[in-house]
Amino acid sequence: MHAQSTINKLPLVRRLEAVGFRAWPASSVQYDGSWQVRLTAGHPSKRLNSVVPLDPSDHRDLEIRLRKAQRKFEAYGRPMVVRETPLASQQLIDLLRERRWTRFDETLVMTVDLVDLELPDMLDHLPSHDVGRFVDASLIVDEADPALKPALAEVVSGIKPPSGLFVIENDDAGPVATTLCVQDNDLAGILSVSVSAQHRRKGLGAEILTSALRWARMRSAKTAWLQVSVDNAPAIALYARFGFREAYRYCYWRSPEEA
Repeated sequence: MHAQSTINKLPLVRRLEAVGFRAWPASSVQYDGSWQVRLTAGHPSKRLNSVVPLDPSDHRDLEIRLRKAQRKFEAYGRPMVVRETPLASQQLIDLLRERRWTRFDETLVMTVDLVDLELPDMLDHLPSHDVGRFVDASLIVDEADPALKPALAEVVSGIKPPSGLFVIENDDAGPVATTLCVQDNDLAGILSVSVSAQHRRKGLGAEILTSALRWARMRSAKTAWLQVSVDNAPAIALYARFGFREAYRYCYWRSPEEA
């Protein structure tokens, strides 16, 4: 039953993976069979720097292909990681386990039907199209390294589908919440919902998420999706209140040398 349920969800997984790649584009994408090798020299995000298998039936020459991918990561100065979704072959996962690779950072992919979704009556925020302003705000809210600004600006500027850049600002504190919504036909991706540490538990997460979902629905999106760490209980609780439910999970693997 479990195997059949996994097979039944594969079309949805393939579609959400495809829109996810477009919503957060790597600077270099190469293919080895159905494996997508994603590399981005300027940004350390694992979503931008990982091997992503995309066909459960593709399990030929696994060791050779892993070594080949390793050389690509070394050339970029990045630790090699493999991203496991339901599209990865069991043979590959068995090999990684046999070679004592470590599984880490499990993530939920969640979806909600936007058509009949009742959104809270909250202050609405219009999206900006100013990439520089959004990137500056994101770095402040996340308390991230300012040196990441050029790489983050390149990623956000590289998004091809229509996107809304949302920022909530406080007169005294400046940016206090950010999110990015990418509309890809009938699907809308909610990326990086962030609230500054000093302003959490004040409803800002719900406020900015409501604005992004309302914008996506006005642009005729039918389904919204997002990704959240399984360890982020407050965020999962927030998304569940909006009706988001788990579609599938993914995680990463790293070699003993990188652990």
